[in-house]
Order: sequence, then C-alpha cells, then structure tokens
Amino acid sequence: TTFGWGFLSGTTWDPVFKQFGALPFIYGTLVSSFLALLQAVPLSVGTAVFLSELSPSWLRTPVSFLVELLATIPSVVYGLWGVFVLVPWVRTYVEPTLSATLGFLPFFQGPPYGVGMLTASMILAVMIVPFITSVTHEVLLAVPSEQREAALALGATKWETIRTAVLPYGRTGIIGAVMLGLGRAIGETMAVTMVIGNRSDISLSVFAPANTMASVIANEFSEATYDLYVQ
Repeated sequence: TTFGWGFLSGTTWDPVFKQFGALPFIYGTLVSSFLALLQAVPLSVGTAVFLSELSPSWLRTPVSFLVELLATIPSVVYGLWGVFVLVPWVRTYVEPTLSATLGFLPFFQGPPYGVGMLTASMILAVMIVPFITSVTHEVLLAVPSEQREAALALGATKWETIRTAVLPYGRTGIIGAVMLGLGRAIGETMAVTMVIGNRSDISLSVFAPANTMASVIANEFSEATYDLYVQ
C-alpha cells in the first residue's frame, strides 16, 4: 500500500527515514541459494550414486547414517562453525586464491572479508547436502533392476549404465530432491545471518557482504518500533 511494486525493486533500506526497498534481500536470497545448489547438487547426486550403485554393502549403511546425521545439527551450530572455522579459512586461503586466478571476472574481485556471499553459500551447501542425498538415494534405489540389466546386456559399462539407464529414469525424483534442498536454502536463517556480513547491498562479487530476506528479519525484528517497519 505504501510503496507499491516499487518495494520489490527499491534498493534503499532506511528505517530512520521510513524508506524500504527489498531488492537487495531478494537478490541475496536467490544468489546465495543458487550458489549453494551449484556446490551441493554434484556432491549430493554423486554421493547418492555411490551409495546406491557402487558402494560395498558394509560401507553403505554407516555412510548413509553419517550423511543423514548432518541434517540433525542445529543451524546455530553450523553458524558458529562458520564464524570460527570457515570464515578465517575462506579469508586466508580461498578468496585470495580465487582472486589471483579468476580476478579478471567481476565475481571474484574485492577485498577478502571472509564473511559474505561465498561463505554463506558454502554453509548452505553443507546444510542441504543431506536432504538432497537422502532423497536421491531413495529415488535411485527405486529404479527397477531390469533397467540396469538391460543396459548391461547391451554391452554398457557400469558408468554407462548409471548415466544412460539409472539417472534418466530417476530424473523427476532427483529434480524433486533439488527443489527440497532449494527450499531449505531459501528459508535458512541463523547460520546465514552469522556469516553473510549483513549489508544491504547488491554486488556482483561473491566476496562482498550481503543480506537475505531471512537474515534481515532475524537482525531487525526486535528493532521494529513503528507499524510500517513491522509490516
């Protein structure tokens, strides 16, 4: 009512002068979630393929248990691990290396703060891996054995069987697993708030601090002192 559709495209967030634009938070939420999926999906699908197709039976159960155990860790514990372990490592090693090798790209320019979009996406990736892996594993186990046997009978290798018979058959379920992980990443609050830097800005660089819709709510809900701010 107050800002119209300009609320979604505005970039100014100034509670003192009652000017609010949500674009930096929408941008931060979508980009951090997208970067998390880029990191988590290959690892998750690869782990699920290993567990369902390649792993020896004695190893399958403990590895599955350990992967699913990651989903039980509270968000704030991931955040503390991010602050004390991941942020210094990213600031000291990862960001300088990326800047030195890929610094000609605008995505890897700027000072290595340690906190920022890259670190937040790495935390999110770790948090969504168990969800995508578990669902994908169950999907691949549901693929009929006849699919594998038919491919092998035609002379396919083990990897060709996985690539041409198993993964295409379970494509819909795998996409569903990825969507589940995306929903988890978009809604994550505490861990992201602790490592993303909490700056209402839009930057192409993944090194720059940013904000998400969930993190700005967590940071500012207690300071909302008038009705428009609360809304």
